[in-house]
Amino acid sequence: MKLITAIIKPFKQDDVREALSELGIAGVTVTEVKGFGRQKGHTELYRGAEYVVDFLPKVKMEIAIAEDRVDQAIEAIAKAANTGKIGDGKIFVTTLEQVIRIRTGETGEEAI
Repeated sequence: MKLITAIIKPFKQDDVREALSELGIAGVTVTEVKGFGRQKGHTELYRGAEYVVDFLPKVKMEIAIAEDRVDQAIEAIAKAANTGKIGDGKIFVTTLEQVIRIRTGETGEEAI
């Protein structure tokens, strides 16, 4: 089992969710986060005063998935989240040692 964590632009969230739904992947956890990479923020103008926005709004999507479906999910996320511009985000894949469904007590892939 793997945990896919994708950090993407907020307006791409629905596109990524739809792409995952088409693959039959329903379990996604979404968190609104802030951060920066090579973008390093930007300056904005508010009521005539210029200020720096260091941390840009992003969306973190987490998907627990069976190992044999990881490549399909990564491809779908990358394609749906791509704008071709800086700040499109990152995808991280980590190993899940154990998953337990609290309601039924199921473990492993059955719990996903």
